[in-house]
Amino acid sequence: MSRPAPRLMLVAPFLLVVAAMTGAAWHYGYRQALDELSRRGEADLALVLGGLISDLQRYRDQAVALADHPSLTLLTGAPRAADRRRATQVLIAAADRTGAGALHFVDREGRPRAGTAPRPDGFARSPAFRRAMDGALGSAHGHDAAGRRYFEFAAPSFGADGRVNGAVIAVAMAESMEFGWRGMSTAVFLVEAGGTVFLTNRSELLGWGKVPGKAELVPPEGPPLRFGQSLTGPHEIWQIALGPYLPRRALQVAQVLPRIGMTGAALVDVAPARRLAALPAGALAVLLLFFGALLLMAQERRRALARANAQLERRVAERTERLTRTNRALHREIRERQEAEAALRRAQAELVQAGKLGALGKMSAGISHELSQPLMAIRQFAANGGAFLKRGAPGKAAENLARIDEMAHRMDRIIRNLRAFVRNENEPMGRVDMVRVVEAALEMTAERLESDGIALDWRAPPGPVLVRGGEVRLGQVLVNLITNAADAMAESAERRLAITLDPGAPVRLAVRDTGPGIEEPEKIFDPFYTTKDVGREGMGLGLSISYGLVQSFGGRIAGTNTGAGAVFTVELDPWPEERAA
Repeated sequence: MSRPAPRLMLVAPFLLVVAAMTGAAWHYGYRQALDELSRRGEADLALVLGGLISDLQRYRDQAVALADHPSLTLLTGAPRAADRRRATQVLIAAADRTGAGALHFVDREGRPRAGTAPRPDGFARSPAFRRAMDGALGSAHGHDAAGRRYFEFAAPSFGADGRVNGAVIAVAMAESMEFGWRGMSTAVFLVEAGGTVFLTNRSELLGWGKVPGKAELVPPEGPPLRFGQSLTGPHEIWQIALGPYLPRRALQVAQVLPRIGMTGAALVDVAPARRLAALPAGALAVLLLFFGALLLMAQERRRALARANAQLERRVAERTERLTRTNRALHREIRERQEAEAALRRAQAELVQAGKLGALGKMSAGISHELSQPLMAIRQFAANGGAFLKRGAPGKAAENLARIDEMAHRMDRIIRNLRAFVRNENEPMGRVDMVRVVEAALEMTAERLESDGIALDWRAPPGPVLVRGGEVRLGQVLVNLITNAADAMAESAERRLAITLDPGAPVRLAVRDTGPGIEEPEKIFDPFYTTKDVGREGMGLGLSISYGLVQSFGGRIAGTNTGAGAVFTVELDPWPEERAA
């Protein structure tokens, strides 16, 4: 029981200090916020009063401008009905331009000669009219018979002899001037010289009066409301219940308008200032209490931190051990995946080479036929050459030797194309003549096309068509497309293979057949996708290999159905020199 007493003796003075510092901070923040509110209220009031003076000046200037209008000065004599109508039209047009409530032209007795609205009682009693009859600009404000508030401006109209013959009176309704103030959050009102609220953006204040010598407002009827007034520095604070749309505690800002004989005032709600002051004061109190609590609980906190630290170290050690084991397992898995990927790449390379060798096996009969024909021709030409030499005809023997050389070159070209197709190596990209690529592929597949009875439609362009790529790999692509087209037309009644080569940017090579078409065009370039018997007729790698080869040159290959077969299109970039040409 002895521990709480010393602790209470420390807490009570500390709380008093916190309360004093919090109160001082709130009062200082409140004063600063009131300064800002006062500036805002003065700005709002200046904006409202400036707009009001500008509007009144516009109506006054309009009266002055119309005072010498020819259509109006004619009314000072004995006007005709047409003159009155013309003058009325002038006044209506002028009122529409400025938004005036009414415009009148009156004679020296104050009787309206023309106007935008009827005025049976005339203007003889108007202070503004009497001032105009003295030759000066008159102004007044008041209430009409219906209780509506208005401003009047009277401008004298002088005759040729310099005498005042009449006046133009502009009437502006107060409600139209208040319309732009209604949306303001600040309550604004203007008090006339008699102490009555004449203009305001809060309709509940209309008709209220100010107590002489005091700042408070009293209602037009009934007993005065309870009113409180206080000063916070240079600021005057009102405390009064004036209605649901007016603040109960407000900062009062005033400004005198001698030009219209009124005093403008604004009531700015101080609730935001109180809340704004409460924020730093509350933050200071919380901060002080927080540090006080820290001081009182320092020992308990240290012990709790020591226990938490020990527990955290145990958890960190356990977590580190688990992460270490997981990391080792991940390293093993990564190593296994890398080995599996390497094995997969080797297997894919072997499958590609096996596919190429399988294609070579299919072409072996045709290649044997292509080689046997030149060999038999060489034997025949050699025998003929020997016979011609024995007969003493060296010219004929030379012709046969030239034919033997031609046949040897043909066999060399066939063997070179075959070796380029079979070898498994990458060649650098360079300038390739697509015409030579097509003709080399046709030489390698000529026997297959002839044995299957396939009619060939190929017309070489008049000159070379140069592209950027690899000659060997492009030859592999074209051989794959030709053999696939031949396989597709195996059961077709009409067997026709059309190859077109269009120069341009890009260069477009098309291989068209008359087979049954493509069953699933979106899958034809997938590896191992085939409609043939896997193993016996292929492994589904030909088009996948061709797709990769064309992509490596920066080109594009696509296969579509034509309705009477299928067409495969290869697009390649032209050689830069060809593109420039």
